[in-house]
Amino acid sequence: MLHIDSLTKVYRRGVRANDDISLDVDAGRVTGLLGHNGAGKTTLLHQVVGLVRPTSGRIRLLGRDPVADPAYARSACSFQPQSQAPLTGVTPRQAIEIVGRIRGGRRGAVRKRTAGLLAGLGIEEWADAPAERLSGGVRRLTAFCMAIVEPGRLVMLDEPTNDVDPVRRRLLWAQIRSLAAAGHAVVLVTHNIAEAERTIDRVVVLDHGRVVAAGSPADLAAGRDTGLEEVYIGLTGGNDSATLVP
Repeated sequence: MLHIDSLTKVYRRGVRANDDISLDVDAGRVTGLLGHNGAGKTTLLHQVVGLVRPTSGRIRLLGRDPVADPAYARSACSFQPQSQAPLTGVTPRQAIEIVGRIRGGRRGAVRKRTAGLLAGLGIEEWADAPAERLSGGVRRLTAFCMAIVEPGRLVMLDEPTNDVDPVRRRLLWAQIRSLAAAGHAVVLVTHNIAEAERTIDRVVVLDHGRVVAAGSPADLAAGRDTGLEEVYIGLTGGNDSATLVP
């Protein structure tokens, strides 16, 4: 589905956001992208959807180059960014349905899918509320729905659980698993490692822009009496300080 080979992104003053990254993302699986603040996770996703141009290396999405053809990348990908979507002047239902129609969904199918997502995430009571009155968690879940109402073959989610309460986080993880079960490739950026461990099939750990470990959660924890969160801390030294790199 997604093949990345020797990808490097260098910003001004020589700051390396991504440093010789190679990885594959397969259909029907959830790949967790873990790393401290500033490890280059968001920069990596932005290159896949054509928002940032790599300094060197190669990306192939379904055999095509998203850097050369960003319009194709955005049709083949669904992307929930880390920043909250601007929803002023619309309700959650309207925002989700608008995106579904823009992405080519039929009106009736989009309405049905929207209603199912709102119910499945437990936010239907706010479906028709003005966006200005929504909590941060409901806004985040609305953005998630906007990303998956008409999902691309590749779905990329940057911190989808931020601000979301524990009950609805569990519903969110179930929706993510259902995407993979339907054959989509899912890339998930999260700091909520303990919960993500039950959802992801493969883990890629970034540290200062480089891949320092990759494999299933069980593989990374093999031979250790510990969970994925402790393995991650051991690999990165617990470094979670912000840097100049997104």
